[in-house]
Amino acid sequence: MASPIEVVVSNETGLAQEITSGNHRWRADEPPPYGTDTGPSPYELVLAGLGACTSMTLRLYAQRKGMDLRRVTVRLRHSRIHAEDCRDCETKEGLIDQIDRVIELSGNLDEDQKQRLLEIAERCPVHRTLKSEIHIQTSIL
Repeated sequence: MASPIEVVVSNETGLAQEITSGNHRWRADEPPPYGTDTGPSPYELVLAGLGACTSMTLRLYAQRKGMDLRRVTVRLRHSRIHAEDCRDCETKEGLIDQIDRVIELSGNLDEDQKQRLLEIAERCPVHRTLKSEIHIQTSIL
């Protein structure tokens, strides 16, 4: 089992957040009028995590299989849709979150390889986490 990942998020005023993970530091914020737009929003961070994991997963698979994958570009968009408009969703009432993920592959790849990479994208660990049941345990110090 992988070691736990710890990310520390803190702030003193407003919505701008300082984020620390190991040796890395960055910011998150909300756009005006609520925040000061000094960093990506929380949903942008979630999408970035999914996009990065998708790209890394495809790259590792392609390298292992000797595929000529030269570039991976992942475009993501988050929206809320009516559950009744989703044919494949268990939830049938209210609004649900939808992430549209478009993967652009560059390289000398045949259609079978592209189809296999599409299947592998579904196995990205972050994708699997977002699609699975998640238990969040919260406490206050």
